[in-house]
Parts: sequence; structure tokens; C-alpha cells
Amino acid sequence: TDTASESSYQLRRHKKSPSSLTNLSSSSGMTSLSSVSGSVMSVYSGDFGNLEVKGNIQFAVDYVESLKELHVFVAQCKDLAAADVKKQRSDPYVKAYLLPDKGKMGKKKTLVVKKTLNPVYNEILRYKIEKQYLKTQKLNLSVWHRDTFKRNSFLGEVELDLDTWDWDNKQNKQLKWYPLKRKTAPVALEAESRGEMKLALQYVPEPVLGKKLSTTGEVHIWVKECFDLPLLRGNHLNSFVKCTILPDTSRKSRQKTRAVGKTTHPIFNHTMVYDGFRPEDLTEACVELTVWDHYKLTNQFLGGLRIGFGTGKSYGTEVDWMDSTSEEVALWEKMVNSPNTWIEATLPLRMLLIAKISK
Repeated sequence: TDTASESSYQLRRHKKSPSSLTNLSSSSGMTSLSSVSGSVMSVYSGDFGNLEVKGNIQFAVDYVESLKELHVFVAQCKDLAAADVKKQRSDPYVKAYLLPDKGKMGKKKTLVVKKTLNPVYNEILRYKIEKQYLKTQKLNLSVWHRDTFKRNSFLGEVELDLDTWDWDNKQNKQLKWYPLKRKTAPVALEAESRGEMKLALQYVPEPVLGKKLSTTGEVHIWVKECFDLPLLRGNHLNSFVKCTILPDTSRKSRQKTRAVGKTTHPIFNHTMVYDGFRPEDLTEACVELTVWDHYKLTNQFLGGLRIGFGTGKSYGTEVDWMDSTSEEVALWEKMVNSPNTWIEATLPLRMLLIAKISK
């Protein structure tokens, strides 16, 4: 077991500064909770609803055996929607994912071409991947407008199922035009089974001499085991669990289990402790647990949980990550209402858009 592997993290008073994400360090070297603005939250997801989806994208895919690389040649787009309606132009770029990996390692993107609805890229996006693993992947190409504040607006996407792709057909290596479509990936990904996690949570108020109510407490997160994890690399799997207490995305907030190899049913038995939780922090913070497959120098995202009240807001600011499912909310509520008691649940893992770790 690995239950002795506990480290604590101080959740200190957050600074009410909704205009920026500020990680404050106290004199003890601990990191505070930070408020998160809408613009910073664009690292979680873009704006999907504001612009119509129209136009086409031209690209080609090829697998280069000698390099063991998938090459996606992004040539151009035409007749895109205009983010700037007055001047009839956008600042588009193309982003590629090999799904189901939505992590940083699976993302590639072209340069931004400014002030056009017909951008020309002529760029090759490369993925180092064994050919047999492509059978488990989908290639998702999406077009985005990037504004001057680095916010992204969705302009359309195309998805290819590589499981059925004929790599020997020379026609498939030629440039082709594909019509851009509305967002479909999250629905498809949610429908995919990503396995389950068995865990237990406990809130431990710290006793205060002479007072009935404690001012702070600890949240204990006991990651027990996972079931039926998806296999991204044939039969190989080397999984571990990472924990972050949002809205803090700093490295000091992050804890993780050891990696367990060669099984879709890893037993971790690992407890993580976060201290300095005031009662009001319990309504504003969210426990993000993510499961990863570690392979050589990269980690592939398998699935995750976000356990909190799922209110859509944190410290008065609207945030994308406060999106807990009813099962995740129920576990958090039971923990908050039953201090000093382990509350256990087995929850389905789901696709999450992960925040970047700040320094």
C-alpha cells in the first residue's frame, strides 16, 4: 500500500482579484487559492456558441513508416465564418488532436493567419506514434479564431476515424476538401466508457480550544482503485492518478499516486491530504482527479472526475471547471455534511478539458 505517501497543501485566504489568476505565496512558502477570470479560463475550453459554422478545410493524412510518424498536412481553409462581421474577416488557426487524448501531448496547431476567411497554412503536424495504436484513435481537426486577447472562438471541425482508414490507398494520401461541422466531439467522447474510480473522501475540521466551530480543516482523498480503464496502446497500460484542488493550478497544489503497470484494474490505495480549508472554501473549490497512462516521456489522459458543488462559479467568478455531475456533487455534499467520516463511492470517469499547470 501507499497510504503513507501523504503531503499537505495550505489553502490560504484567496485574493479577490477576478481580473487575473494570481498565485500568491505566503511567508511560509505555501500557495494561496486564486481567483480565475474568464480570459484565463480559455485554457479549459473555447467559445463554442457565438459564431456560425461554415466553410471547408483542405488537408491530407499519411503514415511515414521510416519515421513511425503520422503526418497531417494542413493546406488551407476557405469561406470561414467572420469573427469580425464589419470587416468580414477572422484570425484563424487549425488545431489537431488524436482522440481520446485531449492532453497537451496530443495537441498540435498551426500558426495563426490574420485578417482572412481563406487562410493558407501548408504546415505538417507530426505525431510520433506506432501504427497499430492509430486503430484506437480519431483525428480531430478544428478551426479557431484567435482574437487580440488570445481568446478562441470555434469555427468548425472535422473528425476522421482512423480505425477504418485505408493507409494503403494512394487516394487517401491526396489533399481533400472536407466541410467543417458543428461541435460533435464532446458528445461522442462522453458516450465512450472511460472506466471507473473507487475512492473515499473525508473532511476533518481542526479542533479549536474553547470554540465549538473550527476555522479550518483538512480534506482527505483516498484513491483506492480504478476499473476498466481504456487501452490506448494495444494491451499496454501504466496508469497513475493526479490530483489538483481548483481553482489553484500551481504545481504546489498537485499530488499524484505511483504508477501501476500492466492492468486495466490498478489498485493505488493512496491518500492525499489538503489542509487549510475554511468552511466557505468547501463551496468554492473543486477536487480534480485525473487518470493518466505514462509511456516513455509522455502522459496520455484516460479520464477524470471533478468533485465539488458544480455551481459553475468559484469565488463569484464563472468558471468552466465547476461542472461536477450529479454523482460527483452527491459525494461532495455527503462529505461536507458528515465531518470526520469516510464517504466512499465508485464514480464513472469522464472526458475533461484540463487546465494548464501554472508555475
